[in-house]
Amino acid sequence: MRILALILVLFAIHTAHGQPKRYTFVFLHHKPSAEKLPKDQIETLMEGHLANIERLAKEGKLIVAGPFEGGGGIFILNTTSKEEAQEWLSSDPGIRSKRWNVEMLPFSTRIGSLCLAKEPYEMVTYGFIRLAQSQTAPAEQVAEALKRHQAFVSEQAENGNLISEGVFEPSGNILILRDTTSNTLASDPAIKQGFLSAETKKLWIAKGSFCEK
Repeated sequence: MRILALILVLFAIHTAHGQPKRYTFVFLHHKPSAEKLPKDQIETLMEGHLANIERLAKEGKLIVAGPFEGGGGIFILNTTSKEEAQEWLSSDPGIRSKRWNVEMLPFSTRIGSLCLAKEPYEMVTYGFIRLAQSQTAPAEQVAEALKRHQAFVSEQAENGNLISEGVFEPSGNILILRDTTSNTLASDPAIKQGFLSAETKKLWIAKGSFCEK
């Protein structure tokens, strides 16, 4: 019941701001057990991977793509159909060769938007924070912590640090921040109190992918 209460609170916070466009978010998780391949074969796979990204973007199927520092990365696909997303992903030689562990989630933005970056691309780095419930608690405490969390998010948006906030279904969300120092995240009450856990990575992305200036 406590987990259900948290999901309902997250859903209420999200839907209170209307019904934004929905997408499919794809994590390409680093896969330590991936088959060891010769360098030239890996280079060929990655060339095909990048060419496929460009093709899907030109076809309007792929809105955002970027790698994490240290391995793995993300796609945001312009579809809500899992079957369609799987079909599009199957054209990627790196995915066909099982270079990553693939995770797909329904996704929408709550703050900020998604834009197809324009050439010539300017690559920038942002902090990518994935938030998830880290402990159970009475619904009242969860609701209060998440209310204070949203105040923290709004503050980050107002001071220009927040690039985008996105929400997964049925629960969980991400923050894209310019500055991800430990002090910044430590000021989030829900993280500080242990209601939310934060997984932080550095994301390389084409500037403008989140419609930011």
